[in-house]
Amino acid sequence: MENNQKIGLHNLSPAPGSNKERKRLGRGPGSGTGKTSGKGHKGIKARAGHHGPGGGKPQFEGGQMPLTRRLPKRGFTNPFKVEHQVVSLADIAEMKEVTPEALVEAGLIRARKGPAKLLANGELTQAVTVRGVKMSQAARDRIVAAGGRVED
Repeated sequence: MENNQKIGLHNLSPAPGSNKERKRLGRGPGSGTGKTSGKGHKGIKARAGHHGPGGGKPQFEGGQMPLTRRLPKRGFTNPFKVEHQVVSLADIAEMKEVTPEALVEAGLIRARKGPAKLLANGELTQAVTVRGVKMSQAARDRIVAAGGRVED
């Protein structure tokens, strides 16, 4: 008879050496890492936010003027810009009714990632009703030519 035992919550245990207790710093002289918490006395390596296991401060260039301050600043980023999710006519060819909710259900766009916009890529073989979706003029013409309707 084989001695195979099923794995279950009752017989799981971590691999040897995989669980290591963290160093508790600044907990008195008896701990070995009290007072200065293993950082020695003064100096840049004793300061918060500098050096250590994670390296220095990001973008710190040793006192040299940082790249982000050396480069000239130009232009403007519009915080109110609306990024549309592009849907082609070929994607909606199988659908009867196209609404933002139907596009999310079909997996063509993602909810809360910006509005959808229909573009005239691909052919439309059957009539579709489009409701509440932005579209290019060429896409509108192709939908109407295929016998479909566009409702705003």
